[in-house]
Amino acid sequence: MPGSIALEARGLYKSFGGVLAIADVSFSVREGSLTAAIGPNGAGKTTLFNLVTNLYPPDAGSASCFGIDLTGHPPDTVAALGLVRTFQTARAFPGMTVLENVLVGAHLRVRARAWQQALWLRAVRDEERAIRRQAEALLEVVGLADRRDDSAISLPLGAQKLLEVIRALMARPRLLLLDEPAAGLNDVETAELARLLLAVRAAGVTLMVVEHNMSLVMGIADDIIVLDLGRVIATGPPAAVQVNPRVIEAYLGREAETA
Repeated sequence: MPGSIALEARGLYKSFGGVLAIADVSFSVREGSLTAAIGPNGAGKTTLFNLVTNLYPPDAGSASCFGIDLTGHPPDTVAALGLVRTFQTARAFPGMTVLENVLVGAHLRVRARAWQQALWLRAVRDEERAIRRQAEALLEVVGLADRRDDSAISLPLGAQKLLEVIRALMARPRLLLLDEPAAGLNDVETAELARLLLAVRAAGVTLMVVEHNMSLVMGIADDIIVLDLGRVIATGPPAAVQVNPRVIEAYLGREAETA
């Protein structure tokens, strides 16, 4: 139901070698929204993603997805619940084409049993054709249709990032976490990504994005969570976050000084 909570974190803590990376982080992501997590390098954004997907176990606290407690569930079970994520570094599968990389994302959706696949039954063929059509349509959306038969690792970094996003979409997630999807993208690719993410949200998928591209974030996010030194220092809509003194000091101000 739109307006309900898709993802909720409660009092998350995580330390590495005595260094506190995440400290008492609590937040919620509304179903059907596009929420961005921002903050300086080292603020704990990627660690937060790793905690809610159980790639790392939290030292304390918990997270739930659509009301289901994620504590103790392995990452593959988390994905099967509908929570799918990408990583900060593009991870194209070597030895596979662009199209094959996209098709891999649908493995959680395949309903045919092994014996049915071995016999190549009509239901198996129909399912494979449907999945292939969706993969080809997504490649068309991000402008990679003409590279479908190329080796995935031959793509430029920006194109590999777009490939990773659409591969994740092939799993038909209910909640999609994207870790710096615009990293390495040029202006044209970033604009294409923005259109894709807005279309995904319009289709009913809840999105949470870690991102450094402020123009992208402020243009597409419904809600923003700001982290600094592992703690949440502000939450709210883009207009409110942009003028928050703590955000300006901790993040936006530092970016301006660097520029």
